[in-house]
This record gives sequence, C-alpha cells and structure tokens, in this order.
Amino acid sequence: MIDITPKEARRLSRLGSRATYGMAMYSLIEDTPDVYALSADLGGSSGLQRLMQGHPDRFMNVGIAEQNLIGFAAGLAREGMIPFVSSFAPFITFRCLDQIKMNLGYMRQNVKLVGLGSGFAMGELGNSHYGLEDVAVMRAVPNIAVVQPADCTAVVKAVYAASKYEGGVYIRLTGTVNVPVVYSEDFDFQIGKSITVKEGEDVSVIAAGSMVATALKAAELLEKEGISCSVTDMHTVKPLDTEVLECNRKKGIPVVTLEEHSVIGGLGAAVAEYSAAQGIALRHKMIGIPDQYGHTADYGFQLKRYGLEAENIAAIIKKFLEEDYE
Repeated sequence: MIDITPKEARRLSRLGSRATYGMAMYSLIEDTPDVYALSADLGGSSGLQRLMQGHPDRFMNVGIAEQNLIGFAAGLAREGMIPFVSSFAPFITFRCLDQIKMNLGYMRQNVKLVGLGSGFAMGELGNSHYGLEDVAVMRAVPNIAVVQPADCTAVVKAVYAASKYEGGVYIRLTGTVNVPVVYSEDFDFQIGKSITVKEGEDVSVIAAGSMVATALKAAELLEKEGISCSVTDMHTVKPLDTEVLECNRKKGIPVVTLEEHSVIGGLGAAVAEYSAAQGIALRHKMIGIPDQYGHTADYGFQLKRYGLEAENIAAIIKKFLEEDYE
C-alpha cells in the first residue's frame, strides 16, 4: 500500500484524485491477486495508464458501453474476482442505473464503482459531465455503500477499504489537481465510520469530499470570531455514521452539512432523514448546490457561484447561529 507521509500527501495532492486513483489501483493490484480494473474507454482519464502497461492482464476495456461494463463486472464478481469500474460520475451512475440496480443492488454482486470528476470538477464540459445528483441516485439503491474521499490520501484509503468491503461500493471522486490536503499522516479509514478532524463546541460542520478542506478553512475563520467549530469528515454517506449525530443531539450542538452535491438526496438529506425518522430535534442547516442547472464554467468559478467557498460558508454559519440563539 502507498505510505501516507506529509511528502506523499503533497505529491498526491498535486496529481489530483483521478491520477491518485490510478496509483492506488496499481498498488492494490500488485498486493491483491483477485482485483481487476475495468473501464468504458476511459482508462487514461481514470489515471490507469501505468496499470494498463504494467499489468495489461488485469485491465479490461469494454469500449464506450457503460451499461455492458456493469454486466461484465458483475460476471467477474460472480466468479470471485473484485472488479473496480471507473467512468465519469454521471455516466457510471445515471447511464447504468438499471444494471446497477439489478446486479449490485438486487443480486448483491461485489462490484466497486468509481465516479470520476464528480461535482463541478469537469469544468467547461458542462452539465452533461457534472456529478451533482449521483449521491442521491446511488443512496436510493439498496446494498451499495457510498463513499466520498476528502483528499487524495483518502482516495488511497477508500480504494483499499472498498476492496475488502463485501458488497457494492460507489466511490465518488471530487476536486481537480492540487487537491487541498486534509490528511498528511497515516490514519484509520473504515467504511461507515466518520472521522472528526477538528474539535469544537458551538457548531458541528459535517462535510464530505472536497468540502472537508473547505470546512476546515471556514472553521478557522469562525474561530477568529470566537465561534468554536468542529469538523467531521463524513466520508461514507451510506451507511451513515449516526453516532456523531447522536452526540451532537445530546450536547445540543447545531449541525451544518456541507457538500459539493445537490441539496436534494445528498449528505444533508441523509442527515435530515435520519433525524426525522428518529424523532430527533436537531437544529440543522444544509449547504450545497441548489436544485437547478446553471451555466457551464470552470471549477473554481462554479464553486464561487454557488457559495462553496470558505468565506461565504463561514458567513452562512455565523448567521445560522445568530438566528439559532435569538
């Protein structure tokens, strides 16, 4: 496995999540004989060039046929292999949803799906390539875990954890190159178990994927104004780690969920659904992407357009707390 050190964390950050996925798969395949990498003519975009050259017998390309890709992977899984299937987020989810439902959900085949460039990461390619609803879709299919790594070191951890997880997994990759580092030292990563990356007493920010680093920056800004903010990396949206929610409820701490995904069906919705089902009176603010399609633009511009920057998030949280305590 790739060793997590400050130097390696910086190197992976510069490469970005897709190239890191390719490196993690190369390392995993060398360590695990039953793992295979599959793609629908996007091996290069998946960062798998080195693997394709070094282990051509462990890489399979079905061509531009994503639905067939899922069925092919399910067949491998049925024979005891562990296939990792990668494509751009909307293609590997929406385009293949019927095959995912039947093969991974209903028949519980041990297939690992990897959504490349989710959120706004695909920039100028626009709404056809943005992954803004993929978590909502995958959460709705039974028997599939949904994982959003916070940075490139977490991508490595997620790939290895998924290979050992019995059942379908969807790994959602967000961000572009120069991904902000959240974890610069080795850490424990378990599917279904969140990680508290910062302690705080006044408000709990629960974030996933690219927004964990942004949440930490917002927390720093709030600290300067005397607001103590905890930050939790809820890298697994399904199954949701509800322990942190119960802890916040017992302490009476308001919760803010933060994600690079639609406010419908994502992390915020998962938290709200749990609270409602349990009858928990949890003060909760959801921050994400509104229920609409916008215009095409580069990644940074889109984050700014939808207020997913640390300064704006800190301002929203401060206002939320002021309203809470009036």
